[in-house]
Amino acid sequence: MQIILVSRGQKGPKTLDLTCRRLRCKIGAMVLVGFLGVAGVGAATALMVAGPKARALGDIGALEHQVGDQDARVAEVKRQAQRDLDALAVKLGQLQAQSVRLNALGERLTQVGKLDDGEFNFDEEPGQGGPEVTSGPDVPAYTLPASLDESIDRLSGQFDTQQAQLEALRDMLMDRNIESSLRPTGMPVNGYISSYFGGRPDPFSGHAARHTGIDIAAPKGTPVTAVAEGMVTFAGQRSGYGDVVEIDHGNGYMTRYAHNSAILARPGQRVRVGDVIAKAGSTGRSTGSHVHFEVWYHDRVVNPLAYVRSHR
Repeated sequence: MQIILVSRGQKGPKTLDLTCRRLRCKIGAMVLVGFLGVAGVGAATALMVAGPKARALGDIGALEHQVGDQDARVAEVKRQAQRDLDALAVKLGQLQAQSVRLNALGERLTQVGKLDDGEFNFDEEPGQGGPEVTSGPDVPAYTLPASLDESIDRLSGQFDTQQAQLEALRDMLMDRNIESSLRPTGMPVNGYISSYFGGRPDPFSGHAARHTGIDIAAPKGTPVTAVAEGMVTFAGQRSGYGDVVEIDHGNGYMTRYAHNSAILARPGQRVRVGDVIAKAGSTGRSTGSHVHFEVWYHDRVVNPLAYVRSHR
């Protein structure tokens, strides 16, 4: 096969003989070069188009990885918060149990204190008051789940109430204890009552007479003790009484211990319940060893029998 190329110019026609091996190699090389050039341009174009897309896909993958890490951290924080809430719930239950025990203790104290009905009601909240003080703007705020926050506030209020109630009960019991220690109670000496308060025949004359105390028979030297806390106001001899000790208890009560063989207390001395103040004897107008015991209340002598028979 031959290809004849005819020129428009003055040059003559040019013949290409395709049977020539050399010519065919040149044409194949030119075609191959052209194909490689077109392929290279296409590859360059494809790379230019695909590069930004690949980078975008890489960025998206990195973001997805970060989001996954953040989700894992958030899940761990949630689990830790749930564990903390569970621990708080357990602690709240323990505090509620403690509140119940405090209530039971308060009820028991009212029983042990032998308070009259209505004198102290542990079920009622004590009166409280005062100006309201609000938190300033610098106080940090925090929030808890509504149910847990409400339970803690309610329990805190219960503890405040119980504290006020127990303090009031303590003060009341202390007042009652002080009042009890100042009230004459019990026998001043070990023995038996040989003569009672009120009218009786005089032991010396036999005539009717008024006895202002009780006589408690006891051997000479038997310790005589104070029946209530107070201050010794007199320690010495009085006509008819012999050696006497008198104690002012500061609440309207005064007690007198007479016919002692020895006086151990001194004026101005503070004595407590059970302190030995004298020794039993038979000084003064007496027929034998005993203790003459008198109780005075607001400057009036009263029957000591009810006091010596009572107990603290």
